[in-house]
Order: sequence, then structure tokens, then C-alpha cells
Amino acid sequence: MKLLNCFCLTIAIIGAINWGLIGFFDFNLVSALFGDATFFSRIIYGLVGLSGLYLIGFYKYACRDNY
Repeated sequence: MKLLNCFCLTIAIIGAINWGLIGFFDFNLVSALFGDATFFSRIIYGLVGLSGLYLIGFYKYACRDNY
């Protein structure tokens, strides 16, 4: 389970960095590396989306009271 958590977190961070590059510099790193709307870029975007959905479950750990 720890491997899955680390994988999803890494993929989500890569997605966040890509969105930051798009927002600040109008540069899409995934498209630059894998091409625009290719099979590989769609796989990357799909993994980012699935990782984000999986990481929604982390709210129960991040938002609980530890007082």
C-alpha cells in the first residue's frame, strides 16, 4: 500500500508542476515530451487524474484533529 501511496503522490506532484507550467508560462511539459494528444500523453493525463481521485482519501488523515 505504501508503494501505491508514493506512486500516486509522485504522479499528482508531476501533474501539479505541469499545471503550474501551463498557468505561468503557457508550456505543457507532457505535450512537449510525449506529443500533443498521443497515446502516451493520454496515459499520463489518465494516471494524474486517477492519482488525484485516489488522493482524495488522504483528507481523512490531513484534516483530522490531533489536539
